Amino acid sequence: MAERSKGGDVYVALLRGINLGGKNKIPMKTLAAMFDKAGCSDVQTYIQSGNVVFRASAACAARVPSLIAKAIAAALGFKAPVVMRTAKELTAVVRGNPFLRAGADAELLHVVFLADLPARSKVTLLDPKRSPGDEFVVRGREIFMHLPNGVGRSKLTNAYFDSKLETVGTIRNWRTVSKLVELASGS
Repeated sequence: MAERSKGGDVYVALLRGINLGGKNKIPMKTLAAMFDKAGCSDVQTYIQSGNVVFRASAACAARVPSLIAKAIAAALGFKAPVVMRTAKELTAVVRGNPFLRAGADAELLHVVFLADLPARSKVTLLDPKRSPGDEFVVRGREIFMHLPNGVGRSKLTNAYFDSKLETVGTIRNWRTVSKLVELASGS
């Protein structure tokens, strides 16, 4: 068992590709227990798509993506990348959405959370016309998306961004991002 976090900062873990279309199923109670065993405290999950808010020391949080990915692979037999943000980083995402500031309908907004900062040279190679009608803006480790045709019809997918940016990302709709900020701030 990992050393128990004594308070610590608030973090949000975003797991990719779980409980979607009946694949890669993880009960949220099982997922929360994995975080607890990894040394996290005040673990709280939000909906079934792999969103976990928790407290941990910086040292513990640094190990969480690897520990959780390994625990899922060992217990359930599949890979589930884990992308992390601090509560402060997530709040900055909400405040910095360029499409929301421009008055876009929040129901059409999504964010891709990247595990790593992509190289500028890779970002410049992204095709802004890949999915006609859809728009995206890369800022740091986030890709803000306005998807008026719907996320299911968009060609702006995890696979596209992963291959072009050479990192791993996971997409969340704006409602989920906003709720995670609320949970992370204790509201």
